[in-house]
Amino acid sequence: KVFQFQFALTMVAVLVAFIVACTVQDSPLKAVQMLWVNLIMDTLASLALATELPTSDLLLRKPYGRTKPLISRTMMKNIIGQAVYQLTVIFSLLFVGDKMLDIPTGRGAEFGSEPTQHFTVIFNTFVMMTLFNEINARKIHGQRNVFQGFFTNPIFYSIWIGTVLSQVFIIQYGKDAFSTKSLTLEQWMWCLLFGFGTLLWGQIVTTVPTRKIPKLLSWGRGHPEEYTNAINLGGREE
Repeated sequence: KVFQFQFALTMVAVLVAFIVACTVQDSPLKAVQMLWVNLIMDTLASLALATELPTSDLLLRKPYGRTKPLISRTMMKNIIGQAVYQLTVIFSLLFVGDKMLDIPTGRGAEFGSEPTQHFTVIFNTFVMMTLFNEINARKIHGQRNVFQGFFTNPIFYSIWIGTVLSQVFIIQYGKDAFSTKSLTLEQWMWCLLFGFGTLLWGQIVTTVPTRKIPKLLSWGRGHPEEYTNAINLGGREE
């Protein structure tokens, strides 16, 4: 669960940083904002997802063999699917979001200028999509009801709600410390709408048959003989 969540988030963050640096030459996601995102990803979300209790469905599945891929095709489908949605939303907001929301553009701003609502909307939307995708990441075997057992883990929903409240404080009052500018209610609604969209998009991704995903996209597959030979070879070299 943690790996699926972190992989999707890292993929989006890296691609956004690289592509934006090559095109706009100014990132909408500032360094201190990425530190906050990393705190969500590496600490808060990891703690929340790692404390998920096993369900009775676990007894209905066959044991997961040691030769099975570390990342299954279902997990890779979820990772790529969410990355496509989030990248589409972020780049749409970057290039046409200022016109859509009728706000001054943040592109081409001078170095050291005040934070803009345009880039703040992008940052806030990215965090909202990350938080809602955290709910999607609770299920890694193609289950549709991602809210099943949501309230059986108080650690998860306490961290999730606390992170949302912290994000509200950062956006409205962070200002220069977090390179943000307070947003209006309408702008917040757009950010939440795009964030909630990850849940709806997750249902569409789940509908795609896993058998349509190439086996090459599953990582970590191997055979016991390969591991045994590697161990024996290492022993002889010593």
